[in-house]
Amino acid sequence: MKYISILIFQFLLIPTLFAQQNSFLAEYLERLENSRRYLILVAENMPEEKYDFRATSESMSFEENLMHIGWAMDWHCQSLLGNREPRDWNTDTELKVDKKSKNEMIATIDKTFDTTIEFILNFGEERLDERLDYFGLDRTKGQVLLLLADHITHHRGQMLVYLRLNGIKPPRYVLYQ
Repeated sequence: MKYISILIFQFLLIPTLFAQQNSFLAEYLERLENSRRYLILVAENMPEEKYDFRATSESMSFEENLMHIGWAMDWHCQSLLGNREPRDWNTDTELKVDKKSKNEMIATIDKTFDTTIEFILNFGEERLDERLDYFGLDRTKGQVLLLLADHITHHRGQMLVYLRLNGIKPPRYVLYQ
């Protein structure tokens, strides 16, 4: 009976666990692609002359939220997970508003998604369980990717509110992001 239990575990449970683990990055990438499409739709819907709109004086502007998403993707993947030196916030302007036009900001975000997706494609499922310090919290690298997805959604949500505050109907929600 003991051997039958072991065989059942080996043939039924282990492949299921590996299938779930191996699908995380594929599902994450699908979600990230949908998130990209929706974010770009949101960015395209705001007229360029309203890109500097902010809900309050303490809030980020529409354009700052957009570029902040790119900065966060770059930092989380390239620096935190990829061990590249972080960009210098004071001197690096690639992922900042820095007098960019609406089209330049959208192109920058699109390129940052490309870079992020390429990084994740080469990341390796086996690294998802590695642990690191995330602002004083012990997190897995898989959790960091989930936190990044939440962060994108958070700032895109602010941008959706900014569209509404300017009398603009946001684009229809894109599922699974």
